[in-house]
Amino acid sequence: MNSLRFSEACEKIINVKRDKKGIGTLGEKTVHAVLKAYYEPDEDSQEIRIGSYVADIVGEDGIIEIQTRQLGKLKKKLECFLEFTDVTVIYPVPKIKYLTWLDTETGELTKSRKSPAQPDEYSVFRELYPLRKFIKNPRFHFVICFMEVEEIRNLNGWSQNKKRGSTRFDRIPKRIIEEMRFDSAEDYWRFLPIELNENFSSSQYAKMCNIPRDTARLVLNVLTEVGLVYRTGKLANNILFSVRNDE
Repeated sequence: MNSLRFSEACEKIINVKRDKKGIGTLGEKTVHAVLKAYYEPDEDSQEIRIGSYVADIVGEDGIIEIQTRQLGKLKKKLECFLEFTDVTVIYPVPKIKYLTWLDTETGELTKSRKSPAQPDEYSVFRELYPLRKFIKNPRFHFVICFMEVEEIRNLNGWSQNKKRGSTRFDRIPKRIIEEMRFDSAEDYWRFLPIELNENFSSSQYAKMCNIPRDTARLVLNVLTEVGLVYRTGKLANNILFSVRNDE
């Protein structure tokens, strides 16, 4: 993590656009643009066509793809790219988020308020799930980029205060808090508490990790796919799991 280089990327992408055009024309993908400039400042290495696809970044270490949502849309790209080179998928997560509302008629912005939501690494599995088959590929790398962002939302919802059902205008990155990197299936051991016993259920796992049960099911499905846990049977309606033993 390079704080200076990130600040330079923000200066290049955000401040220049704001100075020239104002907040109303920043665009929809500021986080993507800033991270692209952060991970590869050289624009000649960005937006490179490879076959039928365009890679965000192509460098000495392979391809970098930055995807802010719907990771499943990368499947076809990954199948193509992974045939011949390493691919790192960067997935930004707003660990700290401040909400600002934009009046679509006047262009005025409200004062920012901190959102109570604090997504963690377990919440990422809902997005990672469609890519689970790539995790065991030694060329596939995954980075969770926890960020502090300002999210600007349009006051165009259907509720009386126009907030419910509103659309997001943009997210403005402030800083990178942490980068969590996964280079192989073995790196996903971090999601398995050492206190786990044999034949545990998703509800027991959820309680131990302090996560919702539906999230626990997704995590365990992915960990089963990569071979770190395996299904041992059922108890009533609960599927039971055990952790792989390498001894």
